[in-house]
Amino acid sequence: MPSVNERFTATVRDVSTDGRGIIEHPQGQVFFAAGVWPGETGLFVITGFRQRFGFARLLELLEPSADRVVPGCPHHGIGATDCGGCPWQFMAYPAQLTAKEQRVHTAMTRLGVVEQVAPILAAEDIWHYRNRAQLKTDGKQIGYVAAGSNTLAPVNECPILTGKNRATMQALLATLPNPRFKPARKQQWTTLDIDEDVTADAIVPDRRRPFRQGNTAQNEKMKEWLASRIATLDPTRPVLELFAGSGNFTEVLAAAGFTQILAIDSAEDGVKALAARRLPGVEAWLCNLFAEDAYERVRQKNKGASILVLDPPRDGLKNAAHLLTRKHLFRDVFYISCDLATFARDLDIFLKNGFKVVEIQPLDQFPHTPHIELLAWLTR
Repeated sequence: MPSVNERFTATVRDVSTDGRGIIEHPQGQVFFAAGVWPGETGLFVITGFRQRFGFARLLELLEPSADRVVPGCPHHGIGATDCGGCPWQFMAYPAQLTAKEQRVHTAMTRLGVVEQVAPILAAEDIWHYRNRAQLKTDGKQIGYVAAGSNTLAPVNECPILTGKNRATMQALLATLPNPRFKPARKQQWTTLDIDEDVTADAIVPDRRRPFRQGNTAQNEKMKEWLASRIATLDPTRPVLELFAGSGNFTEVLAAAGFTQILAIDSAEDGVKALAARRLPGVEAWLCNLFAEDAYERVRQKNKGASILVLDPPRDGLKNAAHLLTRKHLFRDVFYISCDLATFARDLDIFLKNGFKVVEIQPLDQFPHTPHIELLAWLTR
């Protein structure tokens, strides 16, 4: 049996959902290793095991991919003090896109809907796109979490942040050491949430900023996609929107002329922000969409909606079957997803409840990461 610290040579056969390479020990056991790409061959050392799988570290790259590039960030890497935020920076962008498309195709083939998958929408700027971030600090250093660990990896630059956010980071670094950032007892670090609406001196440690899509340019593409699809529908039809937040997609529905929009979210600050916008035809409603009785309450509040729009967090639409009872009237569903696995799980439930896929549009929200955004139109 393979053992810790054992060395072996292997060729990477695929990448996992978190971006690590999948390799196989000569005895057949599967291992995960960061910093490698399908087709590459390397010398690896075993670092640990978890149930049926193991973990390994690249010691030497023997046969590199032709798509390898020099990472654009000095903090990129797979070591204990390297930032783990952009694990695919060592690969050319077209190769990243191909890998993401292949993952979507594999998942949708299992469901029999791969023909409805459109080509991925690439990002026009693969740097300087991130409009929000959560930094970590111990009061002496500021950074992100090192790959595969709970260790703080200090940084002094982050090239994926927008110009304003990079300036905010530099302003925060200039305050170090900062006793105000010292972690509370039993905390490893303090979090500092930044976005383009806050300055360094206004940041409140350990307080989350309101949610927003992390890539402004790609978010505009998502809104354009939704706007063009709903433009074909009758705006007098009632709409139910779940996980509406402060109205990122609600404003698209309102601008299209829909007059009966019930927009629901679990976060009170988001619902308050949405209500304050006074979008025409919109009723903002606070409901814990993760509660056991959530969809029963939604059904009681929502009467007659035939269009469903949803943009859930990574957990997806938990208990989706509870929403699709015999009494539901949904004929068009627009599902925006940030997690391929939960999207596939939920899509399977929709398909089993009589829905068909019109289109699935992958989009690259976060270049240099394995993250995939998906926009789907289902009809019944």
